[in-house]
Amino acid sequence: MTSFISLPSPAKLNLFLHITGRRADGYHNLQTIFQFLDYSDTLNFSLRDDGKITLSPALTDVAFDDNLIVKAAKTLQQASQCPLGVDIQLNKQIPMGAGLGGGSSNAATTLLALNVLWQLNWTNQQLAQLGLPLGADVPIFIFGHSAWAEGIGEHLTPLPLAENAYLILTPACQISTREIFSHPSLTRDSTPIKVAASEAQDGRNDCESVVKALYPAVDDALSWLRQYGKGKLTGTGSCVFLACGSLEQAQKLLNESPFDGFVAKGQNTSPTHQELLLLSKKSNT
Repeated sequence: MTSFISLPSPAKLNLFLHITGRRADGYHNLQTIFQFLDYSDTLNFSLRDDGKITLSPALTDVAFDDNLIVKAAKTLQQASQCPLGVDIQLNKQIPMGAGLGGGSSNAATTLLALNVLWQLNWTNQQLAQLGLPLGADVPIFIFGHSAWAEGIGEHLTPLPLAENAYLILTPACQISTREIFSHPSLTRDSTPIKVAASEAQDGRNDCESVVKALYPAVDDALSWLRQYGKGKLTGTGSCVFLACGSLEQAQKLLNESPFDGFVAKGQNTSPTHQELLLLSKKSNT
């Protein structure tokens, strides 16, 4: 029985984001393309036999019971009636409130890891259904493939994409998804498009105008990026990104930038799933 697992928990980009309507439950219908980055948090999971769940270190301004990692672990423990517990250690690299999906990624990685560590043998579909109430982006991290997404982000169609080099800028602000999606100025009536029409990945982000108005630092970062190409906002922000011809070109621009940021490569398969596949192969040899 495996007693320890270490997994990457990757960031994602929304290559575009159209909001096509608002539902009665307050959620928004949207269309987007998700792609993973080779830029990740790391989560270490150590098995406990006493049912206790711990997390270290604590995140600033996030209560223990409000942390999506803890919520994911407790939700799976209760749903599976598993008597085991876990010590979880988080090495945080993805900025919070950045539109990179860090919290949802952490929750999904926790579900995937504990499914192995606790030997539950749940399917990805079961894990995704369990994780969806934790965050609309959790299912994309559970399934682990770049995808076209509809609904609130849970209806996923695998979509192979160019694995571009990206420059990602990280303005010094955290943005609440709820704040943006509840803003009266947000446009919610984009005409739905078909997957084929999106493959040029030339769509806009319907959250951009609201985010720029509320957070001038994001507006400044986007304006700087757009000197060099089609800079975009990911999710509800605050991070902005630009597809580049190479990692070297992206790094050169980052070195010239007045903003903090990082360089990453797009990935069609989540680094979490790549590592789980390696672990599975090792356990079967």
